[in-house]
Amino acid sequence: MKVGCIGLGDIARKAYLPVLTTLPGVELHLQTRTPATLTAVSEAHRIPARQRHADLESLLAVGLDAAFVHAPTAVHPQIVGRLLDAGVATYVDKPLAYELAESARLVSLAEERGTSLAVGFNRRVAPGYAQCAEHPRELILMQKNRVGLPEEPRTMVLDDFIHVVDTLRFLVPGPIEHTVVQARIRDGLMHHVVLQLSGDGFTAIGLMNRLSGSTEERLEVSGQDSKREVVNLAEVIDHKGQPSVRRRGDWVPVARQRGIEQSVLSFLDAVRAGEVLNARDALQTHELCERVLRDLDCA
Repeated sequence: MKVGCIGLGDIARKAYLPVLTTLPGVELHLQTRTPATLTAVSEAHRIPARQRHADLESLLAVGLDAAFVHAPTAVHPQIVGRLLDAGVATYVDKPLAYELAESARLVSLAEERGTSLAVGFNRRVAPGYAQCAEHPRELILMQKNRVGLPEEPRTMVLDDFIHVVDTLRFLVPGPIEHTVVQARIRDGLMHHVVLQLSGDGFTAIGLMNRLSGSTEERLEVSGQDSKREVVNLAEVIDHKGQPSVRRRGDWVPVARQRGIEQSVLSFLDAVRAGEVLNARDALQTHELCERVLRDLDCA
């Protein structure tokens, strides 16, 4: 199975390559326009010269079965569109694109071509979060915070807050009937944003503070007099009377803890089985992100 990895930045090197380079039956091809990075990463993973590519056309010429796109968001539409036109099953880091129209175009293109398109919402399969879907969820609270990192609203929402948005969508136990958005924006930079979703019997609140004093991620789901809390995707605390704590095992890889490994394996399994993956549900998360920006007059 010939698999391409396009873009060799932090997310590819830290999360995806440690998984992809260990899979049996996978002939991994790397592509980046930066020669020094291509050489360094390839040699670190013992990728032979014939599987190193300086441009997308060279990569496509090998006859890929699947590709992982980890290039900057701004070039996603160009790269993903070319892959789909070539009939290559494609997994792309969130978001599909900064503009909703471009994201919708790529989803429609994949459907027209009958080609798999998957978006990297890995938290849905991260063990701590996936287990929360089995817990009563009358109230859902999620926060993903950073230190000293206010950012232009569209970039912050689509590149980062989108994880919060998608996790809330994944966990809400019923149709969303009401949406409320609040934020602090100063001098064109977003300091924090809060999204509240509610429906019959549930409320879900997601927030991101880019001036929080701490880099952290916390998820709480509660209902029926019990609560489950997940801290930094690694520690699960169940509250029902006396709290009980489960921590990530010492030998559990970070990629598995964060759902990266599961995402990679399920995508490649689907490609092998001839199953066509559809990104229409992922597009709904992009649409909700656009709603956040529109309600804040940032669209």
